[in-house]
Amino acid sequence: MTTAQQPSSPDAGAAPQLPRVPFPVVDEVARHCAQDAEPNTVHIEIHLPGLLEPARMRAAFAGALARHPRSLMRERVRGPLARRYEWELTGEPDSEVVTFVPRTAGALGRARERALAEAPPLTSSPPLRLEVIEDPEVHGCVLLFTMNHTALDGPACLRLAATAAELYGGHPVPAVPPPARQASGPPHRTGRGPVFARPARVAPGTPGAVPGNAMLVAELPVPRRSPGAPYTVNDQLMAATALSLAAWNRAHGAPDRPLRITMPVDDRTRGPEMPIGNGTRLVEVGFSAADVAAGTDIASLLCRIAERTRALKAQPRPQLGHGASLLTSPVLPVAVRAGITRGLRVLAAPWVSTTLLSNIGRIPYPLDFGDAGRATAVWFSAPARMPRGLTVTTAATGGRLHLVLRWSRTLLGDEDGARLRDLFARHLAATSPEAV
Repeated sequence: MTTAQQPSSPDAGAAPQLPRVPFPVVDEVARHCAQDAEPNTVHIEIHLPGLLEPARMRAAFAGALARHPRSLMRERVRGPLARRYEWELTGEPDSEVVTFVPRTAGALGRARERALAEAPPLTSSPPLRLEVIEDPEVHGCVLLFTMNHTALDGPACLRLAATAAELYGGHPVPAVPPPARQASGPPHRTGRGPVFARPARVAPGTPGAVPGNAMLVAELPVPRRSPGAPYTVNDQLMAATALSLAAWNRAHGAPDRPLRITMPVDDRTRGPEMPIGNGTRLVEVGFSAADVAAGTDIASLLCRIAERTRALKAQPRPQLGHGASLLTSPVLPVAVRAGITRGLRVLAAPWVSTTLLSNIGRIPYPLDFGDAGRATAVWFSAPARMPRGLTVTTAATGGRLHLVLRWSRTLLGDEDGARLRDLFARHLAATSPEAV
C-alpha cells in the first residue's frame, strides 16, 4: 500500500492537517469511471446463528476500524488543477457506521437491494456501511456490508469483519496464510485463439425497464476433486463459468467466439497486518471456442485451465496492467485524465473480458462472534456494470459453496439469472470425479 504522507507542522492556531494518501492506480481508475446508474459497490453478507448486542457490536466494529486505520479515509477536496486524487486519513469515523435494521419480513432482501443501488459516499469516512439485519425468514442475524469499491475490496472488508469478531467474541485466532504460488512458465496459449481477438459477450436475455444491478444468491456443494488432482477448486469454478456462458450463448444464437474470464489474484497476508484497500491484481484466462464446445472433454479442460491459471498467478504484474499505470501518472490534471480514461474505456469496451469470476475460497477466518455464534454462510458480490454485465462470485463456508450471480438489468432479467444458476450448478457438478 502507498505510504501516508505526513504533512509539516501546521501554523499555530490552524486546524491540523490530516495525513494524506494519493489514490493508487486501481482507486483512481475506479473513481474516473464511477456512475450513478450502476454503483461500484461490493456487498458481503455474513450469516450468524445468534443475535448481536447493538452497543457491544458497535464498539467491536469501531475497535476494528481503529486497528486498521487505513480504512478510516475519505476523498479529500481538490482544486481544478490538482494532479492527484487523495485519501484523507481521518483517524475516526465521520458518522456511525453500524445500523441495526428493525426486524421485519423482507428486511434482508431490501438490504441487498440497497447494497446494489446505494454506494457509500467517498466523502465520508469510512466509505462503507454495516447493516445488522433480523428477518423472520432468516435464522439468527445477518451482517450486511456495503463498500464503495473505489476504496475497498471484499478481502479487505472480510479482514475488518474478522477483527470485529475477535473483539466481540474475545477469541483472537490467527488467520490462514495466503496460498503459496507455484513458479511456472508463460501461460499456456494452445487453443486460446488470437491474443487480441474480441472476446464473446454474454448474450442478452430479457432485461427489465429498471437500470442498475440485480443478483441471485445460491448455496451449492463444494465440488469434489480426486486425490492428487492437478487442478484446484478454483479451476473447477472457472470451467463451470466458461461452460455455462458458452451454453448460454449457444442457446441464444450468439456466434462462437473465444471467451475471456477476468480472475482477481490476491497475494496479501490475511493476518492483522493485512493491507486495507484494493489489493487484488486482475489476470485474464482465455478459452477458445473449441475449449468450451458442447461435449468437450472435462478432464482435459480442467488440466488446461490449471496450467493457465497457475502460470498467470505466478507471473508478477501491476494490478490493472502497465497501461493503467501509465494512464494514471500525475502528468496532467486529474480532471483531464478522467476524461481520457472514460473515453478509452468506451473505445476498449469490445475487448473487455466476457465476465469476472472472483473466488474467495474457504473463508480464512472463523468469524466467531462469541455467544452470537460462528458464521454459517458468507456471500459476496462484485459490480456487474456493462459491457461485461455479469459477475460470478464464490466463497466456501462449512463445506458449502456460496454463489452469487450479479448482473446488469440492461442485459439480463431475474429469470435469466435463475437459468444461469442452473447451468452453473450442472456444469460444476460435471467437474466432480465421478462425472469426469
